Amino acid sequence: MGKTYAKSFIHASICTQDQLIILEKSEEKAASLREQDLGTIEGTPGPYIKEADLIILAVKPQDVNKLFDSLKPHVGTQQVYLSIMAGIPIKAIAKNMGVSKVIRAMPNLPAQIGKGMTVFTSSDAVTRIELVMVQNLLNATGKTIYVEFEDQIDAATAISGSGPAYVFYFMQTMIESAKKLGFNKSQAEIMSIQTFAGAVDLFNKYNFSCEEWIQMVASRGGTTEAALNSFNKGEVNLDIDEGIKAAYNRASELSKLVQ
Repeated sequence: MGKTYAKSFIHASICTQDQLIILEKSEEKAASLREQDLGTIEGTPGPYIKEADLIILAVKPQDVNKLFDSLKPHVGTQQVYLSIMAGIPIKAIAKNMGVSKVIRAMPNLPAQIGKGMTVFTSSDAVTRIELVMVQNLLNATGKTIYVEFEDQIDAATAISGSGPAYVFYFMQTMIESAKKLGFNKSQAEIMSIQTFAGAVDLFNKYNFSCEEWIQMVASRGGTTEAALNSFNKGEVNLDIDEGIKAAYNRASELSKLVQ
């Protein structure tokens, strides 16, 4: 996701390669990044960190304590820190890094193609100008929503952060069902993918709710109604709700990795 941001910022002409520094501890990944000409690539933290206006923290939450230990000697107190680490609360970042200006965001995978959904919030020390600056950066990867309460970031993790996987899960199930009904793999994928893409475009084009669209497709006594009745009998909606709750609970658990 860090590389996604770098590419998006350059593509949107928000900054140039000369204005970007990427810290990558893996020598193999660092070599690959240098070939992509995304900016200056560093392998270890150093004084250069204090020269940056914005620091983006984009590591797995399990690695957060190592990140804090390596970065803390080089931080500046007036810098803005943008974290996209799942579950790690603002207060933990501020305490362990010794900083006050922290923005916490939850993007998702479609940010790679400029179709992402990012939900974000901030500490009180972040100024309105700084918040607008960061939102403009995030908008380069798709749409954004600012929320007032931080626990909504964990909720967003369960909805939009993990959401693409839910869509792919349903798509894969449809593809496998189509293959069982006699379609080859290519045909099954085209049918399922185009159905999802068309449904989303249709939803965006007109001002109807999901329930209204369902009723338009589902004729009384027809094939769609038969499928929906089966879904309802199996309480598929409750399974989805439980899955989202599980994702939310896991996001909350991750916040306990660091105090």
